[in-house]
Amino acid sequence: MSDGNAGKRLRSSGSYGKLDRDGFIHRSWMKSQGLPDDVFDGRPVIGICNTWSEITPCNAGLREIAEHVKRGVWEAGGLPLEFPAISLGETQMRPTAMLFRNLLAMDVEESIRGNPIDGVVLLGGCDKTTPGQMMGAASVDLPTIVVSSGPMLNGKFRGKDIGSGTDVWKFSEAVRAGEMSLPDFMSAESGMSRSPGTCMTMGTASTMASIVEAMGMSLPYNATIPAVDARRKAMSHETGRAVVRMVLEGRTMSQVVTRASFENALRVHAAIGGSTNAVVHLLALAGRLGVELKLEDFDVLSRNVPLLVDLQPSGRFLMEDLHYAGGLPAVMKAMETFLDPTALTVTGATIGAQYENAEVWNAEVIRPLDAPVKADSGIWVLRGNLAPGGAVMKPSAASPHLLSHRGKAVVFESIEDFRARIDTPDLDVDETSILVLKGCGPKGYPGMPEVGNMPLPTKLLEKGVKDMVRISDARMSGTAFGAVILHVSPEANAGGPLAIVQNGDEIVFDGPSRALNLQISDAEMEARLAVWNANRPPPVATRGYAKLYIDHVLQADQGCDLDFLVGSSGSVVTRESH
Repeated sequence: MSDGNAGKRLRSSGSYGKLDRDGFIHRSWMKSQGLPDDVFDGRPVIGICNTWSEITPCNAGLREIAEHVKRGVWEAGGLPLEFPAISLGETQMRPTAMLFRNLLAMDVEESIRGNPIDGVVLLGGCDKTTPGQMMGAASVDLPTIVVSSGPMLNGKFRGKDIGSGTDVWKFSEAVRAGEMSLPDFMSAESGMSRSPGTCMTMGTASTMASIVEAMGMSLPYNATIPAVDARRKAMSHETGRAVVRMVLEGRTMSQVVTRASFENALRVHAAIGGSTNAVVHLLALAGRLGVELKLEDFDVLSRNVPLLVDLQPSGRFLMEDLHYAGGLPAVMKAMETFLDPTALTVTGATIGAQYENAEVWNAEVIRPLDAPVKADSGIWVLRGNLAPGGAVMKPSAASPHLLSHRGKAVVFESIEDFRARIDTPDLDVDETSILVLKGCGPKGYPGMPEVGNMPLPTKLLEKGVKDMVRISDARMSGTAFGAVILHVSPEANAGGPLAIVQNGDEIVFDGPSRALNLQISDAEMEARLAVWNANRPPPVATRGYAKLYIDHVLQADQGCDLDFLVGSSGSVVTRESH
C-alpha cells in the first residue's frame, strides 16, 4: 500500500481521488466489478496492456501471463487493470501485419493516455506487437515494463530440431528443387509449432524481445525463457511487483530508454544475429522518444561486433537452447567490452548489474569473442544511386561469395508479376543474375511485406543454386536467409530509382564498401524518372486506415512511422468526459 503523500502524486488520483461528482462516476462504475472501497485509497493503478488473441498464435499464452502479472501488482500494493489492444498475427494477417503496426501504436497511446493509470505492463511478443506497444507507450511516457510471450519449444521432425520459418523456407525450396517430396514437407508441419509462443529462431519476435531486455525494459531472461516454462510465470509475477516500485520511484520509460540503451541494443542485435526488421522498429521508437538515431548507426555501432550466438537462421541452434546456455545476460557478459554498463533499467539498477554474474553454460551456443560464429554480423547499410536513402542487408545470413557481386537485373514490377513468372522455363535468368522486386515498400503494397527473400527460380534450384542476390523495397522475415538487400529507400512507389530499373540493367553491389549502384548515367536516370513521374501509378488504397497510412507513412530509413505520430502526446489530459 502506498502512503497518502504518494497517492496525491499519482496520476490516477485525478480520477479516483476526487470527492465530487466526477470521482463518484469513476469509482462507482469500477466498483461494478467487485472492487472494494480501499483499492481507490491512493494505491498505484497499473494498466496491463494485453495483445492476447487466439488468432495471434504467438500471443495465445498471454491471458495466463496477465494473471501472474496481476498477482505481483496486488502483492506490491497496486491495483491491476487489464485492457486489450489490437493484436497483429504475423502469420495470419493480410496484406501484412506491418501495415497495422502504427495503428496498434495509436491504440496503445490513446488507451494509456486516456485512462487513469499510473504505470503500464506491455504484454506482447509477435513481431509487430512489441514495437507497436513500445511506440505507443513511449509517446505517453509512464513507468513501463515489457513482458514478452516467450519463444515456443524447439520444433521436432524425424529426430532433429527444426526452426520456425527458417526450415519452412529450406523445406519449401527443397520441394521446388525436387530434393524433398510433398508428403515429407507436409509431415513436418505439425512438429514445427509444438506450443504457444513466438518463433524459436532468431526471428523478429525473439530479436525484439532480446532488444527489450538489452535496453533494460524488462526483467532478466525475458527474451529467452520458453513460453510454457513456469519461470516465465514467475518472472511475470515479479514484473507486477517491479512496476509498482517503478511508479512509486517515478521512473518513466524515457529515463530508461536513452541513447546509451539504444547503442547497447544495436550491439547486442549484432551479436545475436538479429532480424533486419529491428531497423525500422528502433528508428520509429527513437522518433517517439526524441532520441537521435540514424540508419547508419546500425552499421557503424555494430561494425566490430562478431556474431556470438549460433542460432538459426545465421547458425544452428534455437531459442530454447539459448536460454539453457545462459540467456541474454550470458550473451551480454560475453560481449561486455562493447557495452555501456551504466545504462539504467526498469528496476533502477544498471544494465551492467543485470549481467555481471551471468555465465555461459554452453559455449557452442554462446561463443566467446575469440571464437565467434562469424566475423561479419550486424546490419550493413548500403547507399548509392539505386538507394540514395539507404538499403540494408544482414551479412551473417548471406552466402559469403555474394557479399560483392555484379549482375544483370531480372525485374518484377509487383509481387503478382513475380509469382506469375519466377518459375517459367523461358525466364531469362542464371545464377549471376540479380532479382529485383518493386512495389513492395510502405506505400506500394501497402505496408512493406516480408517478401524480400524471393524464392529462387525452379530451373536454378534444380541445378543446385542455393542463393542469389535479391533487391527490393520490401522487408523479409527475421527467420529468412540469403543474399537479400532490403528496405531500398525511397521505395519504387515513392518515385525512388528502384522504380526505373529495367531488365538487363547491370547492378553493382559492393558489400565491404557498402555501395549499391545501377550502372546507368545520371542523364539516363533523370530521363527514366521523368517518364515514370509522368505516368505515376495511382495509390493502391483509397479509403480507411490504408489510405491514411499511404498518405502519411515515412520511408524505411525513417522507421515507417506515420509523420504525425513522431514525438509524444504526454500523459496529461485536463478535460473530463461528463
